[in-house]
Amino acid sequence: MGPHGLFWWIGAGVLIVAELMTGTFYLLMIALGFLAGVLSYELGAPLDLQLVIAALVALAAVIVLRRSRFGRRRRMVDASTDPGVNLDIGSTLPVAVWRDRRARTMYRGAEWDVELAPGEPEDAHLYEIKAVRGNWLVVVARRAASGAGPHGAHEDTRHA
Repeated sequence: MGPHGLFWWIGAGVLIVAELMTGTFYLLMIALGFLAGVLSYELGAPLDLQLVIAALVALAAVIVLRRSRFGRRRRMVDASTDPGVNLDIGSTLPVAVWRDRRARTMYRGAEWDVELAPGEPEDAHLYEIKAVRGNWLVVVARRAASGAGPHGAHEDTRHA
């Protein structure tokens, strides 16, 4: 094995190790280009053709990865309204009295400040948490048709 073949193998190995540290798959796609370079070396291609083949394979692999579900950027979600981040979202709680669309109520064994979302009625008595902003719970009127929250039946009695 000549110096060019060793270059391709060492380069691919370094990229694979670096990929294990980052976890993005992009370095792995470039390592595929290096493996294409070593394959073209083994087939007897000159160095300039090896470089072109490695670059084209790496570029094609990166483009394919970018278009796959593994390469797409995750859109930023507001953590204050994401139930995957905050488990309180979707829970229900009772609110007896409102003052200027704000209230204090018991929730999970403590008093919380509650704010009514725009356009929501003040006479529902049971509300669903839609967002958490600091120490404020932003709530909407709970719809009576469902009969149960997203975390199971009779959730309001659990938190009351």
